[in-house]
Amino acid sequence: MKLNHLLLIALLFLMTLFAGCSSKSWVSSFVVWDGYIYQISDEYLDKVGEEIGEVTKYSDKEGTYSGNFSNEYKKGTKYFSIEGINTEEAIAIEEGDSKYRKATRDGKYDELTNLQVGLFEGKHIDSK
Repeated sequence: MKLNHLLLIALLFLMTLFAGCSSKSWVSSFVVWDGYIYQISDEYLDKVGEEIGEVTKYSDKEGTYSGNFSNEYKKGTKYFSIEGINTEEAIAIEEGDSKYRKATRDGKYDELTNLQVGLFEGKHIDSK
């Protein structure tokens, strides 16, 4: 009987340990361009300006990445300026077949990497 209790406790401990080791997914979709993070909005655009960059690294696993990173768009996805809007405010992300989605600037990416918990719990972080 004592052995059964010890086995049960050991099993519960191992389950708790492995549950804490699982990889986490991002809560919000974003891209990084020129060192700044841009949150993906639900707004689609008809007209965009010039191509300004592209996704250089993609991952759907939470972490810190360098370059023009995205947790939503695959490597090679193009970024565009938006006519009449400064890139310090928003950019457009190509979704194919002349379809573009607006992404709004949220702050410097390197500042946010130390504050990921708030961002990925759905809290807005103002780094101004």
